[in-house]
Amino acid sequence: MKVSHIEHLGIAVKSLDEAIPYWENVLGLKCYKIEEVADQKVKTAFFKIGETKIELLEPTCPESKIAGFIEKRGIGIHHMALAVENIEEQLADAASKEIRLIDQTPRKGADGMTIAFLHPKSTQGILTELCENKNK
Repeated sequence: MKVSHIEHLGIAVKSLDEAIPYWENVLGLKCYKIEEVADQKVKTAFFKIGETKIELLEPTCPESKIAGFIEKRGIGIHHMALAVENIEEQLADAASKEIRLIDQTPRKGADGMTIAFLHPKSTQGILTELCENKNK
């Protein structure tokens, strides 16, 4: 697998309205985008630190995977996203190394990314998202 950098860290929050002030007023970062991803039942807010982003994830309904995560584990880091090129090839490479894929094929994600997730049971307990910016 060829990873260029950490694309973002996904952080589960109960409320963007409650979480954003910490990132802006305490850490001095600027939220540059808020976006709802309806098929994932989540609303996201993005901050940039160098080349890496922070993605806050607010569930939009009780059936959201983020809502389930918060219920089980509380707010906090949900996933690590890695920037890759040729995401389809990277998924095939991961599968060939017996990494369990959550997404067999890439799909549209937030912030214009094409994404696919690797299962934490085969990635040292870390929900791992592969991200490709196909708009570059």
